[in-house]
Amino acid sequence: MPADLRLLDDDERSLVGLVREFCDREARPQSHDFESKEQDPAPLYRQLAELGITGIPFPEEHGGAGQSYSTYLLVIEELAHAYLSLAIGLSVHTLCAFAVNQFGTDAQKKEVLARLTTGEWFGAYSLSEPGSGSDAAALSTKAARSNGGYSLNGGKVFCTRGAEADVVLMMARTGPEGARGITAFLLEKATPGFNGAKKEDKMGWRSSPTWSLTLDDVEVPDSRRLGDEGIGFKIALASLDSGRLGIAACGIGLAQAALDATLAFTTDREQFGRPVAANEGVQFMLADMATGIEAGRRLYRHAARLRDAGEDYSLQAAQAKLFCTDVAMKVTTDAVQLHGGYGYITEYPVERFMREAKGLQIVEGTNQIQRYVIGRRLTGA
Repeated sequence: MPADLRLLDDDERSLVGLVREFCDREARPQSHDFESKEQDPAPLYRQLAELGITGIPFPEEHGGAGQSYSTYLLVIEELAHAYLSLAIGLSVHTLCAFAVNQFGTDAQKKEVLARLTTGEWFGAYSLSEPGSGSDAAALSTKAARSNGGYSLNGGKVFCTRGAEADVVLMMARTGPEGARGITAFLLEKATPGFNGAKKEDKMGWRSSPTWSLTLDDVEVPDSRRLGDEGIGFKIALASLDSGRLGIAACGIGLAQAALDATLAFTTDREQFGRPVAANEGVQFMLADMATGIEAGRRLYRHAARLRDAGEDYSLQAAQAKLFCTDVAMKVTTDAVQLHGGYGYITEYPVERFMREAKGLQIVEGTNQIQRYVIGRRLTGA
């Protein structure tokens, strides 16, 4: 029961077909092996680049495909349906590329964005620190003027593919405390003093490396400062609005995978002389799962259409991230329940789906923060 393609145009349908073929042939069959080995699926990222999927929503003049953000999210949902960790990596890569496209100079777009869109480089995003997670404006990593550029010192946490990425969008403090003292930098891999200090051992997304990063006298030239001094927090939040839609699409793709697995299991398995799915109580659960998924799909796609139209979509991005990831958690939990004892063993995929769904409620701003953002917009408080 994959996502309904009837209202897509021919180009979108063709792209989704291409991605589904890749998922069936490459991503899904390899996902378990990469997850069990906790190994970054670098070969699959290279294949995404070869298929032209690493720069879908960016201008053709900078190596992208010139497609809408809505089209890009169709791809993210399909990838998440097959292999969530891979979809997460592409979503974070796109978040980094968005910032360069939106705030970069012509030279940065030529030197960095073009490499990101073509998949020659992959990007990452680093905002969180040990003492500033949800309160991101309290970050303490310092960027001091040095040798005509900046010297960065500090530590970061929870950076997806931080040691694997070729360039990391890095937030550091150049001014006083608070949001206005933060500046954004494009920090390239192998820059002296920049290291992956610890790869986290996570509940899920085990093939999506999450790093603690250290910065010890990391020299960054002026040419790799993104935007003016003091607008880094603005860049970070703008990037997160786009990234939240990516995570929303991930949630729906994962939830759809859990529903599909559950439909197959409950239809094939018999108890008391008939298929499990023939029981009314089971059908009610399946109906709620399917309805929640479709509602979430409409919500994130509506937010994406607002973005494509140049309208303010921050509220809708927060709503989509909140709802879609909560749906993913609920659907995957119910999927485990409907598998009975089999749902709790690793032979069946739904236990992995349930572990993966929890992470989606945390990244790109926890769902408690999304509720805070939504409530503040509604009340003006």
